[in-house]
Amino acid sequence: MLRTCDAVGACLAVPRFSWVPEALRRGNTLRQPACVHWVNDPLGWLGRQRDAGTAVDGVELDDESIRLADLPAARGRTVVVLGHEQHGIPPEALDLLDAVVEIPMVGTGSSLNVAVAGSLVLYKLAGLV
Repeated sequence: MLRTCDAVGACLAVPRFSWVPEALRRGNTLRQPACVHWVNDPLGWLGRQRDAGTAVDGVELDDESIRLADLPAARGRTVVVLGHEQHGIPPEALDLLDAVVEIPMVGTGSSLNVAVAGSLVLYKLAGLV
């Protein structure tokens, strides 16, 4: 996700879990310092972003979801929330979303890898696909 954020001109916001710094170091092949925002309270941070006028979109299966193909390019600051590959976005975070994006699948899996799903949505929001 770090490389995709760089490719589309976005920043990565990550929770301060103990394993995250090492994962970012291991996967970072960028030649410049990456734009990373460390978030101590993800739900509080999302709420503050939304209150400040930032659009908050989640990638999740939902009855009200927008198909990826129908997602318009972002017109302003937008946060994309990605959930756990097995559990999805926690219910308390779903309440903070302005929109839910669904990536259609025809196979037997119920979700894509988080980095793949996030990359597809970021490129679409950036207007690059």
